Amino acid sequence: MAENEQLDDSSEETTALLEGQEEVAGMELGVEIQDVGPCMKHVKVTVPRAEIDKVLETEVSGLLDKAEVPGFRPGRVPEALIRKRFKTELAEKVKQQVLMLSLDQLSKDNKLDPINEPTLDVDGIEIPEEGDFEYEFDVEVRPQFDLPEYKGLTIERPVREVSDDDVAEYTEAYLEQYAELVPVDEPAQAGDQVIVDVVFEQDGKLVQKFDELSVRVRPTLRFHDVEIADFDKLIVGAKADDVREVEVTVSMESNKISMRGTTLQAKFTILDVKRLQRPELNEEFFTRIGIESEEALQGEFRSMLNRQVTYAQRQSTRSQVLEKITSAADWDLPEELVNKQVENAMRRETLELRQSGFTTPQIRAKEAELRQKSLSTTRKNLKEHFVLDRIANEEGIEVNYQDIDTEISIMAMQNGENYRRVRARLEKSGMIENLEAQIRERKAVDVVLKHAKFVDVPLPPFMETNVEAVKRSVCSDVAQVDDDQDDEAGDDN
Repeated sequence: MAENEQLDDSSEETTALLEGQEEVAGMELGVEIQDVGPCMKHVKVTVPRAEIDKVLETEVSGLLDKAEVPGFRPGRVPEALIRKRFKTELAEKVKQQVLMLSLDQLSKDNKLDPINEPTLDVDGIEIPEEGDFEYEFDVEVRPQFDLPEYKGLTIERPVREVSDDDVAEYTEAYLEQYAELVPVDEPAQAGDQVIVDVVFEQDGKLVQKFDELSVRVRPTLRFHDVEIADFDKLIVGAKADDVREVEVTVSMESNKISMRGTTLQAKFTILDVKRLQRPELNEEFFTRIGIESEEALQGEFRSMLNRQVTYAQRQSTRSQVLEKITSAADWDLPEELVNKQVENAMRRETLELRQSGFTTPQIRAKEAELRQKSLSTTRKNLKEHFVLDRIANEEGIEVNYQDIDTEISIMAMQNGENYRRVRARLEKSGMIENLEAQIRERKAVDVVLKHAKFVDVPLPPFMETNVEAVKRSVCSDVAQVDDDQDDEAGDDN
């Protein structure tokens, strides 16, 4: 897959050097390459004076033919005057050409296999007027490992027949996305929505405060870095002005290192209790979501649940494939690379959950779970990417327009949304590249599946709906807002 699909975009400075250049003979370079860390190389390049002079002569020749200097006709300007009058422009052009040509030659002569563009300060580089030119940089490279035999593996395949009860449960969860919240003058029940003020303290000192937070009464309340078990038992029976308190532990993968594993006191003040009123399955609702009838809707739900089975099988297969190559993939990844990829990995996981037909609350719950394990999850996902990318390269796997179009159509139906709107949103957010990458990796997994020996095992119930996820961090120093507008279209309808 293209590097900007899984990894950071190329630097504009280096890209600019590679555009619009003519084909010229290769350079003779001096190159030193050293390992300076996990997946990191330090490269020192020496460009001999003779190679620089060749580039300079080419640039001067070009100006001799077209430079306009008062008192001289084009093509008649003395070379010495050209070199003097255009000294600054020539120096900049030569620098660009020398860097471009040397980087191109470096790529041809050395199999670095970079992940990102090198950390090269183009503006700070100057070519000396005499002598050789040297520059150096660090670059992240793909890990080197032996790809073991991936055909004929024995893999446990989770299986499950989608039942009518499964479809009915999914229908209830789906309809909740379109439900209205109706205030009730009763104590909170399981499944109600409560409006609360939440205060987190440590030894009497304020850590975080959320005003008028709307949360569902479920068994688990999950923030990005804190999880509250038995939340339903804590809140059920509470009414407006009641206060509930509980101790919580900060996740060991919190972004705030000093808070990891510490204990906080959480105080919930109930402001209001609301109950969900689901829409009726009638013609008006079917028109709203673009479905002809209840029968057609149930058919779509059954199809979505079957996709979730496929999702579970794919995730299980990926994990097993990665586990089976652990002995050969004992390489480390740069911590900086892992940190940079946390958000991208989260977007990819969320996108795949949407493709697989999970509802918005289910996606939020899974996202919150991943946030609490973001670094270790991202590290695992990156290793998985490198392995599957190697398999895709070995098999010559490509992704075409129809593959992408089909996936977007499925997502549009799941959201009850217009195809063009979904595609436009994906393109605007840069997620089209992520989608293409996911399809390519999925095809790589399909190759493993095609040649695998399966042992069927029961698939546990579909993703639990007992988690209420809040898209906020308790230990963050930055003000946060719930960006629900980026979730499923059902929230907008």
